[in-house]
Amino acid sequence: MAEQFRTCPTTGLKIHKPAETLIRVNAVAAVVCLLVGGLAALLILLTRWPAVHLLNEEWFYRLLTAHALDMLIAWIIFFEVAGLYFGATVLLNNRLPAPKVGWVAFILMIVGGALINYTVLVGEATVAFTSYVPLKASPTYYLGVILFAVGALTAVLHFFAALIVAKKEKTYEGSLPMVTFGLMCAGVIAVLTLLHGAAIYIPTFLWSLNGQWGIPNDFFPGIDPMIYRLVWWGLGHPSQQINVCAMVSMWYLIATLTTGAKPLNEKLCRTAFLLYVLFINVASEHHLLVDPALSIWHKIVNTSYVMHLAVLASMIHAFAVPAMVEVALRKKGFTKGLFEWLKKAPWGNPAFASMFISLMGFGFVGGITGVTFGTEQISIIRHNTWSITGHFHGTVVLGTTLAFMGITYYIVPLIFRRQIFSETMAKLSPYFFGGGVFIFANAMMFAGGYGVPRRHWDITFAGASIPFQFDPTVFFFIALTGLGGLLAIVGGALYVLNTVASVFIGKKIQ
Repeated sequence: MAEQFRTCPTTGLKIHKPAETLIRVNAVAAVVCLLVGGLAALLILLTRWPAVHLLNEEWFYRLLTAHALDMLIAWIIFFEVAGLYFGATVLLNNRLPAPKVGWVAFILMIVGGALINYTVLVGEATVAFTSYVPLKASPTYYLGVILFAVGALTAVLHFFAALIVAKKEKTYEGSLPMVTFGLMCAGVIAVLTLLHGAAIYIPTFLWSLNGQWGIPNDFFPGIDPMIYRLVWWGLGHPSQQINVCAMVSMWYLIATLTTGAKPLNEKLCRTAFLLYVLFINVASEHHLLVDPALSIWHKIVNTSYVMHLAVLASMIHAFAVPAMVEVALRKKGFTKGLFEWLKKAPWGNPAFASMFISLMGFGFVGGITGVTFGTEQISIIRHNTWSITGHFHGTVVLGTTLAFMGITYYIVPLIFRRQIFSETMAKLSPYFFGGGVFIFANAMMFAGGYGVPRRHWDITFAGASIPFQFDPTVFFFIALTGLGGLLAIVGGALYVLNTVASVFIGKKIQ
């Protein structure tokens, strides 16, 4: 058993070699998905920008579907699986109980992701991310989603098995470390989320078989659109709340690694994670506030009294992380005035810069707007506009993606045992990416305030039977969206290029 471990000479941590390999392959798959999704994002951006309007209508909607699935699902979940294995093994000096199960999960996710992208790109699944019925895709698409979800669920259950092994073999003392605890909460939400996905995608797959693959047209009855929407959002929204737990865990980890900070009150921070587990999934229904099938009373309770308990969790973390950084830096002597600690923070460290920009961006661009748009009166006005697209780019891109980018600069030396290829690229990427998404997301939300539609191929409505023209101010915000998006893509390209170069040609660390 001992030969399956190596000891990191820098940190002193024991690293399980089979777990290390699985962390590597999942992280590499994540970056590949980020690259594919990023290319789709560039083409979509240049199409939504009326001055360019690059793609035709058919290819726009194909790439819109692929972009959402590769970025919102594949890139983030592959990276989270790598994070789960890291939290359950490296941080606990522990082993993975069944590496072969990890490989089965990885293969299922790879095959599922490949099927999804194939069916979307050949035009057999132009159904957007939500794939609302009665829109129907090829059975291959739904099969791909199911295989990916089963693989992800297997990986999460494997993570829980590793925690049980660590507890049984006493590889750590006391409570779970804060980071692993946060990842455990993400795992709990992931199980609930993926079960919702199974509950809706399995019958949808059976329904899509009607008249396909030699199966009779009346093989499976139709699916009620309202039931589909309600259950699907039990997958669609909580899948992003897995990201929130994982993202916040990365905030705590990066804050500790870069400044030596420690949570000022661990019990309070852990309680905040539990609030996510208990209440974040219930808030999924704020996507259905304009849906006539749900009662007003139900919507009010769900998206006010219940949702705000999850918002409380984010507020706790939003104060806790900067506070622990401030205390750590003040202990190092940065005590002049109120903000010398912030001025003298390690802004040249790409991990710290990514973490802090992620924290501020998620809070002010993504989080506050999510609470605002999650009220019924405002949702009626904004839900099908570009404002919502700006909101979730503020959460998932400016928040989660940037946090994951930041921790990469520690994972590459520790797990891949390679030095970062270019320190200059590493230092620039969070500012390019974070600044670009900040401009991009806010400009979309302002444009949405003028009624710019959420998914329409041609914002100018050229050739429409009833002519329509937006206020000229809209085109200023659209131009800002384009410029901010291009800046973000440059930052993302720097990150991908630097990460790939580091992994394959970076200087080896003995």
